[in-house]
Amino acid sequence: MKEKLKDVLQREKGIFKELLGLLEEQHIFIVKNKSFDLESILEKIGDKNKEVAKIELERRSHLGDESMLDFVKRSEDEELELLYRDVKKLVYELKLQKETNETLVKQSLVFTNQLLNLLNPSKTNLKTYNSIGKVTR
Repeated sequence: MKEKLKDVLQREKGIFKELLGLLEEQHIFIVKNKSFDLESILEKIGDKNKEVAKIELERRSHLGDESMLDFVKRSEDEELELLYRDVKKLVYELKLQKETNETLVKQSLVFTNQLLNLLNPSKTNLKTYNSIGKVTR
């Protein structure tokens, strides 16, 4: 069972590395404002997420109800522990990159909305002068 889990973790690690590469590529597209390239990479990221889900199911079928951390501690296998740490580290890097990309997209949307409001102000905020010369809304 240890060998099967090592194999699963090795494949999971490989997919996480590929996913991290895709997220870094997405970061570049966000920074350079390449929206069409951004659309194409979203499909690739979705496919990798499906692969991760399949491997996750496989890993859970091997472990049953036991958590991965408990199994790694109980097994006392250094290679398995090292693989587990590598996968945890990659998950952290993926989370960080995803949050960075989300923040950049949100900032870009805020900037775009502010620019649109400057170019085309809403009619409710227009201030005009009345016949006496006072500003009305």
